[in-house]
Amino acid sequence: MLDTIGTPTLWAVTIGLVVVLLVVDFIATRKPHEVSMKEALAWSAFYVALPLAFGGYIWAQHGSDRGVEYYTGYLVEKTLSVDNLFVFMLLLAAFAVPAALQQRVLLYGIVGALVLRGIFIALGAAALSAFDWVFLVFGLILLATGVKLLKDAISGHDHDEKDVSSMRSVKLMRKFMPVTEEYDGPRMTVIQNGKRALTPLALVVVAVFATDLVFAIDSVPAVYGITGDPYLVFATNAFALLGLRALYFVLQGALAKLVHLSYGLAAILGFIGVKLALHWAHMTWSSVPEIPTLASLGVIVGILAVTVTTSLIASKRAADEPVEEQEPERV
Repeated sequence: MLDTIGTPTLWAVTIGLVVVLLVVDFIATRKPHEVSMKEALAWSAFYVALPLAFGGYIWAQHGSDRGVEYYTGYLVEKTLSVDNLFVFMLLLAAFAVPAALQQRVLLYGIVGALVLRGIFIALGAAALSAFDWVFLVFGLILLATGVKLLKDAISGHDHDEKDVSSMRSVKLMRKFMPVTEEYDGPRMTVIQNGKRALTPLALVVVAVFATDLVFAIDSVPAVYGITGDPYLVFATNAFALLGLRALYFVLQGALAKLVHLSYGLAAILGFIGVKLALHWAHMTWSSVPEIPTLASLGVIVGILAVTVTTSLIASKRAADEPVEEQEPERV
């Protein structure tokens, strides 16, 4: 069995808190409106303060080791969630989602991500309890994902625009029901010519759910590389996801400047993959060293600092470069 601090009471309180926060978010978005920067900053500050305070509780009640595991896992999940925002931005743009409806789409995406990651966390906990070699499998998944991210970043295809009409989930939806040309507020279905039809909002929500599935496959093994406690894995995922709706509108302009984010994520996933592989090897051969969680935190913070710094420098240089004027065509 995996060692966990998650008593039934703590699980119930945490899940109850997540549900309450989601209900509050749905109430806040019940009337479609364009999100102001002031509103986004206020919600973002709340969703940063809450997990930080919760980490203080974990540290005080369960010791520094679990506190470091929580904060490290939260940092990894928050970093991965920023990459999620790139894809969400592409989907919202591809579907031409009105500004007033964007936060509702993001909220549906958060709910879908929470459900899927809850399932993956439970499956991962069961597998890790039964089979030690699952640590090695998780490590290989993260190494493969890191290599793919690195290749995409080098080739310039890491955040290219996607052809939404070619997505399997969208094609499947259109086979079963007609789709309207226009949005109809927050409605996902309407009656058109006497028949039930989907609105574009339903399609973008399905597309977001499909990306949630992909992100869950990478995210859950990544945090299991930091802590083997299923409760902490769930808590770090939940707190990282809950603030995405507001964070999207805060970082909407800044995201384009993080040009080296994929390189940083590739390095982080690769590092955690190696950490998991070493953990498996240590359980098999005790002479193999492990990477301490505190050292992992230092490496991850260092990678993020380098990534942000080089991204800002590269963006500034690109902005300062003079635009070459094209010569007029001769007739």
